Amino acid sequence: MKHLLKMLDLSTEEIIDLLNLADQLKYERKHNIPHPHLQGKTLGMIFQKASTRTRVSFETGMVQLGGYPLFLSSNDLQIGRGEPVQDTARVLSRYLDGIMIRTFAQQEVEDLAKYGSIPIINGLTDFCHPCQVLADLMTIREYKGSFQGLKMCYIGDGNNMANSLIVGGLKVGMKVSIACPDAYQPDEKVLAFARENGGFTMTNSPITAAAGADVIFTDVWASMGQEGEAEQRKIAFDGYQVNDTLLAAANPECMVQHCLPAHRGEEITAEVFEAHAKEIFDEAENRLHAQKAVMVKVMG
Repeated sequence: MKHLLKMLDLSTEEIIDLLNLADQLKYERKHNIPHPHLQGKTLGMIFQKASTRTRVSFETGMVQLGGYPLFLSSNDLQIGRGEPVQDTARVLSRYLDGIMIRTFAQQEVEDLAKYGSIPIINGLTDFCHPCQVLADLMTIREYKGSFQGLKMCYIGDGNNMANSLIVGGLKVGMKVSIACPDAYQPDEKVLAFARENGGFTMTNSPITAAAGADVIFTDVWASMGQEGEAEQRKIAFDGYQVNDTLLAAANPECMVQHCLPAHRGEEITAEVFEAHAKEIFDEAENRLHAQKAVMVKVMG
């Protein structure tokens, strides 16, 4: 495993290997066992999209692994002033041991990997969010013990989270259902993968998708860069809220997960969010451990 660009690139074995390492690193962190796997190494972190969890978890994780995180705002880089990504990749490869990038276009991440000579980690693009979904899978396994026989459900926008959850869920052997409006479906490449692998259903009905679910995911209706569509999306996603009525269709011990930030009263009610807050914030914490596992695998 040289890079983490998208969930589609990972085999089932690679995903499970990452989750096992994340569990180990979490255990060691909780018991104050040092793990300086990246002693003396530097991770450059390029942010073209703002962040709370991604920046703090990568910076903290790199320090805990013995390395040095370097924050690189697109406002301060020549890449933000028109320098071709291939030139930036080749220059930064001379200075750094790895790059994490949080940006808009998936092609930018792919080009960094193509033209650079160091590991590239996708911290989020409009197409996918692999780091978040590795943390999500880690959390499901912590709570449920295994993925065997589980049904994952996603309600809402067919965005980067939906794309990555579908692929990740199917690759570890879960059944996956998704409910979204016709105009907001996941990427066609992801749907093609899902149709080939079976265990996947897509519907316009949240209640149908949630029936018998063991874990339900949702995300904001208007992601970063879509703020101008917020009112239009509120109309389109009317009825796609995770609430008590939806959860009544799921299994009694159903988990609820949210990648955060959450808009209470829109995609999820405040009551459901607070009732499942421990699961949601365990999920947020696991970003740290899952990303540390990624960094060790690609940079170690």
